Amino acid sequence: MKLLVAGLGLIGTRHLQHALAVPQIDVVGVIDPAQHQDSVPHFASIEAVDLDADAIVIATPSHLHADHAEAAAKRGWHMLIEKPVAHSLDAADRIIAAATRAGVRTLVGHHRRHHAAVAQLKSLLESGAIGQPLLASMIWAMKKPDAYFDVPWRAGPDGSPVMLNLVHEVDLLRYLFGDVTAVRGVGSNAVRGAARVESGAAVLQFASGASASIAFSDASASPFGFEAGTGENPNIAATGQDYLHICGTNGAVSFPSLTLWSGARDWSETPQRAVQKSATNVPLVAQLEHFAQVCSGQATALVSAQDARKTLDVTLAIEAAVAPKEAA
Repeated sequence: MKLLVAGLGLIGTRHLQHALAVPQIDVVGVIDPAQHQDSVPHFASIEAVDLDADAIVIATPSHLHADHAEAAAKRGWHMLIEKPVAHSLDAADRIIAAATRAGVRTLVGHHRRHHAAVAQLKSLLESGAIGQPLLASMIWAMKKPDAYFDVPWRAGPDGSPVMLNLVHEVDLLRYLFGDVTAVRGVGSNAVRGAARVESGAAVLQFASGASASIAFSDASASPFGFEAGTGENPNIAATGQDYLHICGTNGAVSFPSLTLWSGARDWSETPQRAVQKSATNVPLVAQLEHFAQVCSGQATALVSAQDARKTLDVTLAIEAAVAPKEAA
């Protein structure tokens, strides 16, 4: 697969590094108006690309995704679009329409669905090990360094941790529990005072009857978060701490340790504790390998643009619910 990578920010650079090492992928160029990569041809824009390609990774700021996806679709390129799929539902619809018109395939970068331990968690829930899932409690609390906000768009509303980070958590919960039917939330910007939320909590109701809470902050130096718990992001220190707890009618499980509690019929009995051995992989690599299969027609996208639109819809609802008054 001849691949282009558009956008050489934090995540785009990681996509590029992994793609260069995947045997079935040939990185033929990078696209960025400012950043360069010496090992492959560089282009300032999609329109400037003058070589053959099969597919593109779109890792540009989310408000540019629709424009870049439309341009890529016109070139006939399949697309791996970094999360969120777009900054608005209208923009997501533009992406879906452009891909449909051009007959190209889309995969959205909710890479946690490609994480080996997440696959184990989903399998465990589907096996009935904890009975019917009823509750989930999640904490994502990571303190972003001050330099992170030196990029102007991150310092304003577009830098909300809801759109940049919680979108991952929403997609993970949707993957585990299904469609969301209701959203509630509160939020604050008490630390940095920026024109965006930085800490808060959201409650989700699922069609299955399960409920989930997500407490979040990008201003808290806590050990709790997917990246910290799993160690999957080299830019975030690993702590190995569980950040997600799921309770069902017959037991409970915490993640990422995959600690299972079961065997108690009611609160008069002590549940038995067992730790599942967790599988490991590099989810961004697994996602790229899956993308190559999607492009060749050997696989159906695990997260299509249509599916990612549902995650975006819930994430936007959370953003509206948690917006502090002074940032609204």
